[in-house]
Amino acid sequence: MSILNKYQNFYFIGIGGIGMSALARYFHANGKNVLGYDKTPTKLTAQLGFEGIDITFEDVIDEKIVAFDKESTLVIYTPAIKKLSILDYLTSEGFVILKRAKVLGLITENTDCIAVAGTHGKTTTSTLIAHLCKEANLPSSAFLGGISENFKSNFDYNGNQFSVVEADEYDRSFLNLSPDWAVVTSIDADHLDIYGDRVQIEDGFRQFASLVPNDNQLFVRKGIAIGREHKTYAVNEEADYYSDNLRMDHDKIYFDFHTPTEEIADFVWDIPGIHNVENATVALAILSNLGVDFETLKKAIANFKGIKRRYTKHIFENGKIYIDDYAHHPTELNAVIGSIKTFYPTKKLLVVFQPHLFSRTRDFAEDFARSLENGDDLLLLDIYPARELQENFEGITSTWLAEKIETENKEVCTLQETFDKIKERDFDILLTVGAGNIDTLYDPIMEWMQSL
Repeated sequence: MSILNKYQNFYFIGIGGIGMSALARYFHANGKNVLGYDKTPTKLTAQLGFEGIDITFEDVIDEKIVAFDKESTLVIYTPAIKKLSILDYLTSEGFVILKRAKVLGLITENTDCIAVAGTHGKTTTSTLIAHLCKEANLPSSAFLGGISENFKSNFDYNGNQFSVVEADEYDRSFLNLSPDWAVVTSIDADHLDIYGDRVQIEDGFRQFASLVPNDNQLFVRKGIAIGREHKTYAVNEEADYYSDNLRMDHDKIYFDFHTPTEEIADFVWDIPGIHNVENATVALAILSNLGVDFETLKKAIANFKGIKRRYTKHIFENGKIYIDDYAHHPTELNAVIGSIKTFYPTKKLLVVFQPHLFSRTRDFAEDFARSLENGDDLLLLDIYPARELQENFEGITSTWLAEKIETENKEVCTLQETFDKIKERDFDILLTVGAGNIDTLYDPIMEWMQSL
């Protein structure tokens, strides 16, 4: 990390982002002076402030920025921020300014990097690998795309020998990494605003896989054509590493794990869904190859609590169930709704979904419609625009999407209207799902459902 060692001050533009905040926490943990800007206060920025990181929410050139020495200050930004006076000032003054992905890549150059890529499953898999590393007391740092329920953070610091990194395909960011070990969980079409079509995104993942120097340290879900030699993993079918004999007992999932040379029976954990057993399978494959014994791994799997907003489930005294999930792609919606219908086939499901991005809604409209038809009742929120503008996607609205959904029990509403409409509905299970600001409904829903 010699290039980064020359800097004492690290200024983050867009510090409240999930990836940016993990980096900010890393430099803070290493004794650096960390400051930043973000547009909006959130729970995450409040927590960063509590940890001692100085954040401003005003786009002004204050005395702290003016006092920066450009020789000892590195500016890190996210491309999500398009226009900012602070960024213009730092650029004009000649500060070194790097994208988040570039800085993360520099960190991985000097660690034994375990990078997890995939259009689905990468957050759970990388968080689980980070958890197993910590439970095995491996000297590792973890940069995650979600809040671990075990760490209560998107970052964990237990040393610098290993780095566990969620490898983000957006904007081809993962090509900046230097992975020694890597996982590819899935290569479904997504981010077509960046890649253009399915062929290009598949090519991006093949480029990422080519960065791994050792065939035996690249793990790819069986059935994915990655274009080079690798180890495979699967559930309920043979592969280099696979799990089978899945069964459920009192809300716990049991499974057996197979390596090329042995079988280890009766892993148990609380995380539902076959897709999550897939994620566990590859995590176990990597940690066993790092020399961690299976007794340690069994204990670590059993106390893994999951990731906030990844099938976060609450069961109330009156029997009602509330599940909150980050799914924002049809494949992810199918997984979470499918898991609910598998475990609770007779219960009435109310789905509250906030589409994320006009472009994704447009590109996968028919698939979204088929996914959302699997609930019993649907509240469809307005599309969360993130970095996009409605004026560039004329006619792409939630009302337009709702017309494609062939179910009677559906209604389009704003975020502000949603909570009141939920309280009017009859349901056994409530699912709130999406990647925008639908998470602001979580606390009021919890308070209300606990009072019923």
